Amino acid sequence: MSIEYIKSNGMDIAILTGPEKTVVDAASALELAMTARYEAGAERLVIDKDSVAEDFFVLSTGLAGEVLQKFINYHIKAAIWGDFSRYTSKPLKDFIYESNHGKDFFFVETKEEAVRRLAEAR
Repeated sequence: MSIEYIKSNGMDIAILTGPEKTVVDAASALELAMTARYEAGAERLVIDKDSVAEDFFVLSTGLAGEVLQKFINYHIKAAIWGDFSRYTSKPLKDFIYESNHGKDFFFVETKEEAVRRLAEAR
């Protein structure tokens, strides 16, 4: 795992990349968020989809809900970037749609778009 810290539009943002799965449960997601907060004061996370366990994208596992609840409880905004086109589940598509119309959690195609959305989110 690699975490890069940047500032965009006055916001401190942590960018997580790496081939290994880092977000595998609610505890690991919270650990990532707290690392970003305490190392750089970042309350916004850009997460590479490849760093997220596949169970996150199967809504019936409850992992996505648990992770989002942790982020909301700790005032963390996040965006997962990557290719989501292979997922055909209607509930997941609806979840992505609703998330993208909110202001706390986004699913986008590129890292640059993730940074932009988080930098603009209030």
